[in-house]
Amino acid sequence: MNYIGIDIGGTSIKGGIVTPEGKIIERFVLPIHHELTGEQIISQLGDMINETLAKMGTKPSDYLGIGVGCPGSINSETGCCDFSNNLNWHYLPIVKILKEKTGMDARIANDANAAMAGEAKFGVGKSYHNLVLVTLGTGVGGGLYLNDHLYVGNEGKGAELGHIIVQMDGLPCTCGLRGCLETYASVTALIRQTKEAMEAHPESKMWDYVEHDINKVDGKTAFETSKQGDETALAVVDRYENYLTVGLVNFCNLFRPDAIVLGGGLSNQRDYLIQGLEKKLQATHYGFTGTPAVKLLVSNLGNDAGILGAAALYLD
Repeated sequence: MNYIGIDIGGTSIKGGIVTPEGKIIERFVLPIHHELTGEQIISQLGDMINETLAKMGTKPSDYLGIGVGCPGSINSETGCCDFSNNLNWHYLPIVKILKEKTGMDARIANDANAAMAGEAKFGVGKSYHNLVLVTLGTGVGGGLYLNDHLYVGNEGKGAELGHIIVQMDGLPCTCGLRGCLETYASVTALIRQTKEAMEAHPESKMWDYVEHDINKVDGKTAFETSKQGDETALAVVDRYENYLTVGLVNFCNLFRPDAIVLGGGLSNQRDYLIQGLEKKLQATHYGFTGTPAVKLLVSNLGNDAGILGAAALYLD
């Protein structure tokens, strides 16, 4: 039987009909109009699912269920989005609304946990039994797949890997703590680090890369310019990778996974990023001497990661 995967983002909701092999055979998109309440938006989503099923000539009983990946603090047990700051949703009963609108079963998880399920079932991690997913984007997300099962913790709110403390009394994080990995290893942090280095080194080629407009700095600026041999950019990348390595070593020691999968926008640096991190991990013996090495992989699901991950919630 096929599944329905739902990927809730900040500006739109992407959905798809997914086969057991991980092929998306039908897609739909629902723009999010923020003047509407969360209840109204999810109700619209239910209507769109029903319309899609009718268009395909299928009925709810032809599907195993609806999997939903949603940003924020998600209670997988109650099916509720307890809080999502970007969407301004509070205690939104997403699963309940979808069940009532469609007559189908539904499951929900934090979007990073859903992405982990997708990587384990359909992505680069499908041949491994123990995986850690680290997503490098605006923040640092995480997911755990341990002993062939998705681990989500109490109420489905575990695996917040971006909020391990890597610097005591360090920089303030949006979560309210200080020194979180996210404040040093997210793309947001990399952009801040790049701008600071550029302001201290006006001779850097990074200025040419952004056409002398510091507001054009993004996550690619330091990486792409470091490939040209710019010393300032090389220093930025090295410092950034040092921060990220601290987090990865912690994950190696905590979980000793077969592999760590890197996702998010920065993972597009692929081999260049992996090579730098592997050297640093090897220097630490992947945590401590005498333990097995941990493979570093890059997600291969691309823009379909959210839909496939949500559908994979039915495959654990």
